[in-house]
Amino acid sequence: MRAFAAASGALEGKTAMSSLPNILTLSRIFAVPLLAFFLWWPEWRLGYLIGFGLYCIIAITDFLDGYLARAQGTVSKLGVFLDPIADKIMVAAVILVLTAQGYLRGPYVGDVHVIAGLVILMREIAVSGLREFLGGIQVSVPVSKLAKWKTTFQLMALGALILGGAVHGAPCQAVGEGCGSIAQSWVHLIGLVSLWAAAVLTCVTGWDYLRVGLKHMD
Repeated sequence: MRAFAAASGALEGKTAMSSLPNILTLSRIFAVPLLAFFLWWPEWRLGYLIGFGLYCIIAITDFLDGYLARAQGTVSKLGVFLDPIADKIMVAAVILVLTAQGYLRGPYVGDVHVIAGLVILMREIAVSGLREFLGGIQVSVPVSKLAKWKTTFQLMALGALILGGAVHGAPCQAVGEGCGSIAQSWVHLIGLVSLWAAAVLTCVTGWDYLRVGLKHMD
């Protein structure tokens, strides 16, 4: 009986692994190192253009895997586990690489934009830990509409920053000596503004999740 249960569990695991939504989710995870490779050289405009295309494909698969899983009725525990991990790995990798290559630098305030990236990363880590805690006591936290807006601004910000590298080259080079000219770098500036919008929404939604969590910590 135990052997049958083990075999059945293994079969279910293989089925979940081979389902199209989960394959798309895994492809997003495996694509992250390739994306980081194309973003590694700030002066390589072609690399950033290819990286932007790859980033868009990853974002599309993020929508498709969830849509297909719901439409086909194939939502699995593996997919529920992998999907948020894939999102966080991509966001963290892109923010870290763009920061290292100077793309979170802008006019007037220089590297202060890095703070917005830090806020987003800190929130992702904190919410992941909170969800793990609440999952242990079987309490679910649904994703709010505001959190979806946060994700939208976040994806738009990182996409614009990558596209800015393809259109204008490295940030300081694009905006002139000392990063002072705004006119030539509108794509980059859209990315920075969207990043701050995501950071603000990150704080709001993070506090909402924390309030829910604190009710179950007494």
